[in-house]
Amino acid sequence: MKIALLAGSNHRAATSTKLAAYIQHLINANGHVSTLIDLYQTPVPFYSPENAHGGHEALEHLKRTMLEADGIVLATPEYHSGISGVLKNALDHLGQDHFHNKAVLSVSSSGGAIAVSSLTQLQTIVRNLHGVNSPEWISIGGDARKSFQPGAAFDDINPDVDLRVRRVVSSFLDLTSLLSVRQ
Repeated sequence: MKIALLAGSNHRAATSTKLAAYIQHLINANGHVSTLIDLYQTPVPFYSPENAHGGHEALEHLKRTMLEADGIVLATPEYHSGISGVLKNALDHLGQDHFHNKAVLSVSSSGGAIAVSSLTQLQTIVRNLHGVNSPEWISIGGDARKSFQPGAAFDDINPDVDLRVRRVVSSFLDLTSLLSVRQ
């Protein structure tokens, strides 16, 4: 299966991006093909309904990757109880053809204990784009974020956090497999 991961932070050392990279590592270890798009490294232009930004390399790559994906992972930091503006802008460039009947896993990192508001917003956006929300999500906050700080290796991830991430990713891959067979 092909999995697209969209990391929606505009911070070079974002824990949400490092979490997405770890999820990519787990997906690849399960024999799947994945593409991680880090919006910090490859930003897309501001969305405007009057301008399709045709030919913009990063935007064309984003759209193509999302179209070809069997499943999608959306990763965001939680800013003021919401998703990042960078991720929202990228999602505004996409449509139902990018998400229709695809499994979508939402993940978030919060400076506080958990990031429920951003995850709820992501799930609402996914429903409006006709994607299928994975029944579980991943929220890291507080001490759990230490596992994804700069310089931390995947081998250093807190065992409890690692177990949860692995379990949720496995469930997401099962859902992706079920949905991709139906298409």
